[in-house]
Amino acid sequence: MAISVREVDPAFQGAGQKDGLEIWRIEKLQAVPVPKESHGKFFTGDSYIILKTTALKNGSFRQDIHYWLGKDTSQDEAGTAAIKTVELDAALGGRGVQYRELQGNETEKFLSYFKPCIIPEEGGLASGFRHAEVNAREHVTRLFVCRGKHTVHVKEVPFARSSLNHEDIFILDTESKIFQFNGSNSSIQERAKTLEVVQYLKDINHEGKCDVAAVEDGKLMADADAGEFWGLFGGFAPLPRKTFPELNGIDSAFPPKLLCVNKVQTVSVDCDCLTKALLDSTKCYILDCGSEIYVWMGRETALEDRKRAGLAAEELLREGNRPKSHIIRLMEGFETAIFRSKFNKWPKKAEAVVSDESRGKVAALLKRQGFNAKGITKAAPVKEEPLPQIDCTGNLQVWRVNDSEKTFLSFSEQCKFYSGDCYIFQYSYPGDDGEECLIGTWFGKKSIQEERTAATSLANTMIESLKFQAVLVRLYEGKEPIEFFPIFQNLVIFKGGASTGYKKFVSENGIQDDTYSENGVGLFRVQGSGPDNMQAIQVDTAAPSLNSSYCYILHDGDTVFTWIGNLSSSVDQDLAERQLDVIKPNLQSRMLKEGSEYDQFWKLLGIKSEYPSQKIARDQESDAHLFCCTFSKVNDGLLILQVREIFNFTQDDMMTEDIFILDCHSCVFVWVGQHVDTKIQAHALSIGEKFLELDILMENLARETPVYVINEGSEPQYFTRFFTWDSAKSAMRGNSFERRLSVLKDGVKPRRDKPKRRPITSSHAGRSSVPDKSQRRSTSFSPDRVRVRGRSPAFNALAANFENSNARNLSTPPPVATKPFSKSSSPDPVKPPQRAASIAAMSASFERPRQTLIPKSIKATSPDVNKPQSEASKPKPEVNATPTVKDGQTAVTPTIREDVKEGQPEDEEGLPIYPYDRLRTSSTNPAADIDQSRRETYLSSAEFREKFGMTKEAFAKLPKWKQNRLKIALQLF
Repeated sequence: MAISVREVDPAFQGAGQKDGLEIWRIEKLQAVPVPKESHGKFFTGDSYIILKTTALKNGSFRQDIHYWLGKDTSQDEAGTAAIKTVELDAALGGRGVQYRELQGNETEKFLSYFKPCIIPEEGGLASGFRHAEVNAREHVTRLFVCRGKHTVHVKEVPFARSSLNHEDIFILDTESKIFQFNGSNSSIQERAKTLEVVQYLKDINHEGKCDVAAVEDGKLMADADAGEFWGLFGGFAPLPRKTFPELNGIDSAFPPKLLCVNKVQTVSVDCDCLTKALLDSTKCYILDCGSEIYVWMGRETALEDRKRAGLAAEELLREGNRPKSHIIRLMEGFETAIFRSKFNKWPKKAEAVVSDESRGKVAALLKRQGFNAKGITKAAPVKEEPLPQIDCTGNLQVWRVNDSEKTFLSFSEQCKFYSGDCYIFQYSYPGDDGEECLIGTWFGKKSIQEERTAATSLANTMIESLKFQAVLVRLYEGKEPIEFFPIFQNLVIFKGGASTGYKKFVSENGIQDDTYSENGVGLFRVQGSGPDNMQAIQVDTAAPSLNSSYCYILHDGDTVFTWIGNLSSSVDQDLAERQLDVIKPNLQSRMLKEGSEYDQFWKLLGIKSEYPSQKIARDQESDAHLFCCTFSKVNDGLLILQVREIFNFTQDDMMTEDIFILDCHSCVFVWVGQHVDTKIQAHALSIGEKFLELDILMENLARETPVYVINEGSEPQYFTRFFTWDSAKSAMRGNSFERRLSVLKDGVKPRRDKPKRRPITSSHAGRSSVPDKSQRRSTSFSPDRVRVRGRSPAFNALAANFENSNARNLSTPPPVATKPFSKSSSPDPVKPPQRAASIAAMSASFERPRQTLIPKSIKATSPDVNKPQSEASKPKPEVNATPTVKDGQTAVTPTIREDVKEGQPEDEEGLPIYPYDRLRTSSTNPAADIDQSRRETYLSSAEFREKFGMTKEAFAKLPKWKQNRLKIALQLF
């Protein structure tokens, strides 16, 4: 497109270079900037151009351009606004989407810029009207009708009883009091939204000092406020029942019609179905959809052709007598999702490169004319990735699904998953106002549908038992969110399956069982960000599974290789060493750098072949979109999901009567209000899955995208970070209207009795520590070097602290750094306990009965699926086992009680004997009156040998740090 500098209005110089609103008013057929303090103030006799620039996460800008026409604006001003809008879009490189806004029929996107509403004032500049001026001391009583559930359309109507009806909500603004009249057929959500307009009028017209009253349609003189309200209308009289048409008033079933704009006339395009191939880049087209008319402009069209196409769309409205239809103009390559959805199989949207060139040309033209064109090209890129917004010092419990039942996994097995199985996990952790809980299902890539269904049902039962106060998440292997892996810290995913359902499926279908065997050949890709977030994933034993950006562990029985990719980092190499402690402990490993492999290495992989070098891309989080869900019944009683986007959303847009979906591409959140029907609430997860299927934004959402179900009042930080959140609002009682009325009428402010969220850092302090570089041993990449199994870097870090003679005796557990507290009470400020410097660095690893590294003395093999844990030894899944807390400290019995009860078995030291299940820190029936720091001493000699693999005498000879490590693995610390 050739653009002359004469075609670019100087008023648009520098526009769209930063996030926010810019407004111009048409004055004497020229665009004149409107001061920021006057934004949102419109006159009925004027025309305006509004530019909304939004900085996106990918570093680019999104521009939405609106031209607003007052009901009394002149035809010349309206035409100028339409033409100037095209010029502004050209100056921005053709990236913007243009909307025609008619007073009283504005789009919801436009109204969202000026929350809670716009109330145009009478008057105008060139229309012959004078701006209405009212004496500041004289208040004129005005009546407004309000419509809209998400954004409010406000229109002034005559102050007369005949203006009232049962369908709408009205605001009567008098000198000393503001009345809100709720029509009997209006919804709670509409009433709540209208209260925001009442607050606006109270602040603007009354300086925040006036009474507010709500009048319900049907309540007569018995109510004092109702009596006063009707008295202003001359007394009560029945209202006629009127049926008001929808705001846009156009049949939604209008069949789309494609027209080609050929200079001054439009020609219909005949076709059986709409396809992208019908659109020519050298032409402009009009897609008439009834309530919306789209003007599509090819990227190779001239500016004058685009202006003529816009005027043709205006003429189409006049000829069809459709003043309420919206005109939306868009450029090739920047089509909206709604426009693309009108076509059959619109191709995947690609980044348009022509616009940067166009924008650069405009910038160059402006620069030659002396204008500052800096910043026209694009916004500063957003490079940082979000950190996991979850506390990683909590308590984790994991179950494997076997047919329709769940089997609890011991501590040493809960971080070992199989791709053919389904798992349920429950994670409790310190939150804003006490213990928060996340319950999730994880489906392996080769898990069977029956066990997926069973896992979902079992997880829902757990959620119900917690009275819907926990967050539910559904995950698929390979699509885990960033909060998942730090919870497990060290996760190993094996091929095959251990569940009864998977083994039965493999047997019945004659499928080869590739379940991992420690004595066979296995190849593992190691990934992660540190010792508190690392994974080893078994991949196909073949050369194409390698990747230069990762480290791998390959073994054939007792022969072990560690393969170091040329593009891997020192962190990756350290994680590979740590994973060897888990996958093949006590074995030597040959370390091979990429390009110096043995023939034996390639022989195990079958044949040497090409493999990728770039890291496996994960779904990136994009700009969040909020949708409100509604449901309509069809003849067979089924509910049809319909969604409506909420633009420029805030927390106040989410009503307690509705279900909302927050889509950030990498995951989807389903938020369920407290007043949602229980039958619909039970299908919240299915609603999220249906949303993925619909792919409203046409962003190619995968069906395996993580889906969270969050109930009002239990919002976690990884959800509230998308808002400016006040958790006290969701703690209020009543429906949306009652809550807001109590704030507005009685001055009741939502109290925040909760502490501020603790900052979550990438180190996830409390689980493990990354050893200092000085504590890591140097690594040589010589092909002939044999990796001698000795102290790992983690062992060195631990030993450096525990062998310090000045350190405290770690046979006594360190105090808990983060104290859980109930939601009903406000906690005392947390005071950090006094610790030696070395203990402060390492003791966080022992605050909970969990640890990343599995001790070498406990053989790290695949779980024995033939011996599932008995039901009697399973802890109750819905009850989180936590230490007794008093004043922020863990209650510890200071001495051993020597007076053994009669009949109580004793060991060699005269101590009572308890079974292992009662001594575990997560036991649901813990033994009383024991020394918490010496739980292992209460085991019988036989059970001690079974659990520790050694006698008590041998255990006593071990270094203290190694004793503690063994006790942690067995939940006895």
